[in-house]
Amino acid sequence: MEHDEISRRQTEQKKSMSRNNIPRKGLDSSRPHRGVVDGHTKPCEECGVLDWRIDNSRGEVSCGGCGLVVEENVIDPGIDWTNHENSTDRSRIGAPTTHTLADKGLNTTISHSDLTSGAAAKLGRSAKARRDWRRRRVMDERSKTRASRARNLVKANQMVRDKSGLPKSMQEEVCRLYRILSHQGFVTGRSIAGVTAACTYLVARKEGVPRQIPEIAETFQVDEKELSRMIRHISRKFNMHKISSPSDYFSRFISDLKLPPNISLQVDHLWKVLQPRADLWQGKKPMGVAAALIYKAAAESGHKRTQAEICAVAKVSEVTLRQLNRIIAGLFKSLGEADKN
Repeated sequence: MEHDEISRRQTEQKKSMSRNNIPRKGLDSSRPHRGVVDGHTKPCEECGVLDWRIDNSRGEVSCGGCGLVVEENVIDPGIDWTNHENSTDRSRIGAPTTHTLADKGLNTTISHSDLTSGAAAKLGRSAKARRDWRRRRVMDERSKTRASRARNLVKANQMVRDKSGLPKSMQEEVCRLYRILSHQGFVTGRSIAGVTAACTYLVARKEGVPRQIPEIAETFQVDEKELSRMIRHISRKFNMHKISSPSDYFSRFISDLKLPPNISLQVDHLWKVLQPRADLWQGKKPMGVAAALIYKAAAESGHKRTQAEICAVAKVSEVTLRQLNRIIAGLFKSLGEADKN
């Protein structure tokens, strides 16, 4: 009886220490930590310590104080790295989901490369089996695009990948925006190429690499007026209004004109002088302002380009370029800048 009473008191004392967060006495004593796992949040019934530990290799949950095993055959939520093939790659996971595919890449596909004569011989398939698998592949592809909306998504995503000229991350955003418009019924009755081109223009402008409307209209083979109308409609719908700055076009125009990289320093200097005078350049085409600044910087640095060359890159008329040149020349003359034109 006395031994039972002592054990009971020790147990109560341990429970009180754990509950009050009091460190135990003795060497290397440390403040206890709350070790909980899923399904086990209360102290151990044997020792009163709240220190549950899970061993994924054994599939057991045990107490860190007394070693009591309270659960076994626990499911391991980690990745299965078991390799059943003669290869060094033990990964059993697939590619991440992507908006550039109509099914987001989640469906299983029958690869065309596995149905060639060489692959069939390697895999031990007969000619009849190969024909059967080809028929199954055609049926599988048709079943995925049976709905008209899915077919339209496939066509639009293909256009984005082939014609947008944007990096992968921006293509994802373009396809995501098109998917939202498709689900909302915006594409119904409109040109798929037109909506895709408008999404490409808006995403490129939002990310700071704007494209020109004539360029995108030519690439996607849509009318410029239709594209402009589509851009206004979608930008109002999703509040994607953004005013492009002439500085957004500097690097691209300099690259297309094959000018040396140090020209950008002179262009940036001219833009810093012109930018505070918003009354002179706001309301005008940012491509035209960028073209005029590059024309002036190229002439002053000895790498002159003709007005026709610059207008062909900037997609503006020579009349517009000459008008902007006169405005910029008058500004710099009034500010005392040397005009070497």
